[in-house]
Amino acid sequence: MKILTVVSHPRVNSLTFAVADRFIQGLTDAGHETELLDLHRSGFNPVMWEADEPDWSSDRKIYTPEVVAEMERMKNHDALAFIFPIWWYNLPAMLKGYIDRVWNNGFAYGSNKLHHKRVLWLGLGGAPQADFEKRQYDTMLSHLLNIAIAEYCGISDSKVEILYDTLDSRPEIFESLLMRAYHLGLYYDNDSQAVTS
Repeated sequence: MKILTVVSHPRVNSLTFAVADRFIQGLTDAGHETELLDLHRSGFNPVMWEADEPDWSSDRKIYTPEVVAEMERMKNHDALAFIFPIWWYNLPAMLKGYIDRVWNNGFAYGSNKLHHKRVLWLGLGGAPQADFEKRQYDTMLSHLLNIAIAEYCGISDSKVEILYDTLDSRPEIFESLLMRAYHLGLYYDNDSQAVTS
């Protein structure tokens, strides 16, 4: 399977990129092809301007060359993975802007839907799992990403995975997060085989 792996973090020396590296290693070891899209270093502009605003009276709008290029990139892949830090219990602005501009009317919804077989949303949360569950932030993220975004755009096989306690600096925690990322890549198309940490 050809998988587009989109990473959103301002620093390449971040845990987010270390997780992305291990996830990609798992994909490669499983025989998948992947392309890494680093949203920050690609120069992608997440700000929506009028030229890329959805036209609700027509789904045949011509978008800017930057957005069309990203739509074409997505078309070249069978599946998607997004790796990002969870900030304010949500997507970072860079990733939200990418979805706003690229997953647009006439391409991802409207007369057309995305063709991708599945999408994995791999978020890194600084808080413990209990903190997310206490106020149902984990449920909120799953509902937003799996239903309001992926399912609305035609991808029924959508999964949110959260790596918790990412601010814990103990080496064993760090390694368990990286191992979990590796297994998510290795068993990308077979969740029942993925090893949980």
